[in-house]
Amino acid sequence: MNHSSYTSNNSSISSSSSSSTSNNSNTSSEFEPDQGLIGSLFREEGHVYSLAAAGNFLYTGSESKNVRVWKNFKEFSGFKSTSGMVKAIVVFNEKIFTGHQDGKIRVWTFLDDKRGRYNRVGNLPETKHLLLKSLSPRNYVEVRRKRYAPWIKHYDTVSCMNVDADHGLLYSGSWDKTLKIWRISDSKCLESIPAHDDAVNSSVLSSDGMVFTGSADGTVKAWRREFVGKRTEHFLVEILLKQDHAVTALVASPAAVYAGLSDGLVRFWEVEKRFMAYGGVMRGHKMAVLCLVVAGNLVMSGSADKSICVWRRGGGGQHECAVVLTGHGGPVKCLAVEKETLAEEEEEEEEGGKGQRRWIVYSGSLDKSVKIWRVFE
Repeated sequence: MNHSSYTSNNSSISSSSSSSTSNNSNTSSEFEPDQGLIGSLFREEGHVYSLAAAGNFLYTGSESKNVRVWKNFKEFSGFKSTSGMVKAIVVFNEKIFTGHQDGKIRVWTFLDDKRGRYNRVGNLPETKHLLLKSLSPRNYVEVRRKRYAPWIKHYDTVSCMNVDADHGLLYSGSWDKTLKIWRISDSKCLESIPAHDDAVNSSVLSSDGMVFTGSADGTVKAWRREFVGKRTEHFLVEILLKQDHAVTALVASPAAVYAGLSDGLVRFWEVEKRFMAYGGVMRGHKMAVLCLVVAGNLVMSGSADKSICVWRRGGGGQHECAVVLTGHGGPVKCLAVEKETLAEEEEEEEEGGKGQRRWIVYSGSLDKSVKIWRVFE
C-alpha cells in the first residue's frame, strides 16, 4: 500500500558567487528569511520524472506509470495508466496530457465530482486516425533498421511536450528523434519533423512563433512555423549549438533561450529582431543540468548534482547565480513554477512597486520526492 505525506521544512538556501562568463554582475543579493524550502511531498511511487502546476493543482509523474494530483500541498487524487513511466505532463484548459516511456500520449480530464476522479478521454494518435494512416504504404517511415511504422505515431519515449495556446497546438518530442505537432481540437497529427540525429530531449516555444529543439546529438535547432491553410509547416532556420555534450533541457523567456547541457553548463542566446545572438555560458553546476524553468527575471536550473541554481537576469544580459537551493537526496529531474498567491494588501503593495514578486517552485527528484520552495525575485 502506498502512503503519501507532506512535510514542512525550514529554509535551505545558500548564496552563490557563480555567474555567466559572458557578463559578471556585482549586484548583491539579500533574501527574506522566509525564502527557501517550505515543504516536501512524498509518495512511495518511485522516481519523479515530470511536473505540471496549474492553479491550485500540482500533477506529478513517476516511474510507477501513475499521475498523482496534489491540491494546496495535500494529496487530492490521481489516475493510473497502463503505459510506461510518465516522462512529461502539460495542462491545457480542462485537459491533461501525459507523455509516456512507451511512446504513447494520454489525454485526461477532471470529472469535478466529490471523489475527485479523472477520466481518460483519448490518446494521441487516436485509434481511428492510426488505422486510416496504416492503410497506405506511403504513410510508413523507417523507425529502426528494417522496421517501419505510420509517421503519426511515436515509437519511443515521449520526452517533452509544449502547448501553443493561441493556435490550439500540442508539440511532442521523442527519443525517436522526431517532433510532432498535434491539433488539440480533433487530436490530429498535423506534422512530424525528423528533427535530430539522436533523441529529442527537450523543446520550447517562443512568443514570436519560433520552436526550439534540443537533442542528445548535441545540437539546439531553431524552427520557423508557417500556416498553410489548416496545415502547419516548420522550416529549420538555424542550428544554434553543435557540440559533443547532449542538450538535456531548454526554456525560453521573452529575452532569451536557455539550454542545459550534460556537462553542467547553461548556454543562452539573446532574442534579437531577426536572429538569435549568442549570449554566453552560465557556470553553476558540477554535473549535468537536467531541467530549466523561467519565472520573471529568474532562471532556475536543476541538476544531477542534486542542487537548483537560481539565476537572476540583470541589465545587458547579465546572469548571477544568487542562490543555490539544496535539500534533495538525488538528481533534480524536473521543475515547475507559479506565482505565489498573495493577500490583497500584499498585492497592492507589490503593484505599487514597494514589494517584489514571489514564486512557488516545485522540484521533482530521483530521490522520489517533490520539494516546494519560495523564491523572491
